[in-house]
Amino acid sequence: MKLLYPTSLALDVQSLEGFSVDLQPYDVTKPIPEEHTDASALVTWTNTSANLSDAAKRLTNVRWIQSLAAGPNDVLGAGFDASKIKITTGSGLHDHTVAEHTLGLLLNAARRFYEMRDYQLQSKWPQHLGGPQPDRPKGKFTSLRDANILIWGYGNIAKSLAPHLTGLGAQVRGVARSAGVRNGVEVYGEDKLAELLPQTDALVMILPGSESTKHALNAERLKLLPNHAWVVNVGRGMSVDEDALLAALESSQIGGAALDVFDKEPLPESSKLWKAPNVIVSPHAAGGRPQGAEALIAENLRRFQAGQQLKNII
Repeated sequence: MKLLYPTSLALDVQSLEGFSVDLQPYDVTKPIPEEHTDASALVTWTNTSANLSDAAKRLTNVRWIQSLAAGPNDVLGAGFDASKIKITTGSGLHDHTVAEHTLGLLLNAARRFYEMRDYQLQSKWPQHLGGPQPDRPKGKFTSLRDANILIWGYGNIAKSLAPHLTGLGAQVRGVARSAGVRNGVEVYGEDKLAELLPQTDALVMILPGSESTKHALNAERLKLLPNHAWVVNVGRGMSVDEDALLAALESSQIGGAALDVFDKEPLPESSKLWKAPNVIVSPHAAGGRPQGAEALIAENLRRFQAGQQLKNII
């Protein structure tokens, strides 16, 4: 069995050497070398579309693809025959990094670090941001303590994020396809959004990218948020109607937005979101650091060789 692994990140492949597998590195920006087109397994990470399209055409023996991304949209769109190939995701590898980044965005929004930085670059002292301040004034998002945080898309990342928020005193609730209690957090179905959004100080979106989530946050739902509420998106850009969001920001219908993902990336210079009021632009930086990739590859390699169900299979 031959397994191709990417050189786009440092992988400790020694942990895989006990599986009697031929491990071969490959460049994710170039066509797969001819001598490796007989590979039966492919690990992907930040591959170019040209590389994946080439692999889909020439890797006729591949039977398992392990993506290290949380969502394998690039693999699914490359043309691989999903009826013959098992495709597994990197779900779980980005939980802590995305949770940490989300926490940073929320603190940035609440404490207005972004505005302080703007004044710093002008060598100006923003007196209105310092000195004596009202403690958690009603109708403002100034602290995570006692803030109502709603996480839409309550999966593994949300489970990593929630304890940090509750530790700082926030009231956390979730929204997912199915309701229930997860790790002590009440999670509601999407049919409850109309009730939950008006009670929200910050809406954290961690939705996957699919047709079912396209523009999930639209003009109608934005109108349900209080005018001090912030929107934080670390899921997929397509889940937010950017035109509706821009209109809500420019009319002060919501308090602000901290965005790590966008419909089009990089965010075009012509986008009005760059200079919209109270917007924090993060360049898709929340993830990008898969943690524990070797353990996931090893686990799925063991299962693949044993003919067992793979972890994170789609």
